[in-house]
Amino acid sequence: MIAIDRFACFLSQMEGASPQTVRAYRGHLDAYASWARRTDRDALHVSVQDLRRYLAELKMARYAPRTVASHLSAIRSFFRWALAEELVDTDVASTIQTPKTPGSLPSTVSHEEMKRLLEAPDLTCDDGIRDRAMLELFYATGARISELAGLRLNSFAPAERTVRLLGKGSKERIVPVYRRAWSALEGYLNGPRGRLLAAAGDAASTQVQSLFISRRGKPMNADALRYRFRVLARKAGLPSDITPHTMRHTFATDLLQGGADLRSVQELLGHASLSTTQLYTHLTPERLKNAVHQAHPRG
Repeated sequence: MIAIDRFACFLSQMEGASPQTVRAYRGHLDAYASWARRTDRDALHVSVQDLRRYLAELKMARYAPRTVASHLSAIRSFFRWALAEELVDTDVASTIQTPKTPGSLPSTVSHEEMKRLLEAPDLTCDDGIRDRAMLELFYATGARISELAGLRLNSFAPAERTVRLLGKGSKERIVPVYRRAWSALEGYLNGPRGRLLAAAGDAASTQVQSLFISRRGKPMNADALRYRFRVLARKAGLPSDITPHTMRHTFATDLLQGGADLRSVQELLGHASLSTTQLYTHLTPERLKNAVHQAHPRG
């Protein structure tokens, strides 16, 4: 469907959405367009009742509530864009309420599991030194996998020991890096990265600015970093549901447990809304109790 192709380009080029987000939205919209063809409907010109029937079919097919909500979110975004592009006269999706989803807390890594993970890379080889730098930066910055893949040599400020991350919607944020992570980064940059680049066997490779380099001397994208993370997590004996995004959850939770205020964590994570960051307060009840006891006049 041409309109979906155009919308996917809009998400990527104008909204700065990650490739993962574009793929997810496209998959949901392709499923919707397929349903419209199967039921002899025009995907751009449906009624509210039609959309409700589609969502009802997803529920009958035993899609999880979160998955149904994700499909609806993609359809809503699509119709908002279609209205702005004057492809439709009304936004029929805007009036449909999001299905209620069961509350769930983000998973985190324990201190013992984190220790095992950070010690998993083989520091006797260049790609192991790279992997250690990757893991330390994950834990030090709370970066998304796409943000870490987007790091360049000029993303760092050595004097301030900070990193500049490019988040959703091309929004930049500056995050300080703790000393151990900075040391791992310098250990990677001072030799191993250059030797990995040399594996490409071409003079132009020395001009590559991407931070993370593969064994073949090529820049590593988000999928390549995700694969390395899975290998290291498995080596460390971590549960199979631990993902790179778990490192982001752990970063936020550990900061809150250590006494950081919610606004600071919001800024470090690059959340547009404080309500998103507040999810992590459910993981730190002891911190909240201590805050009340210490700050309340009758605490």
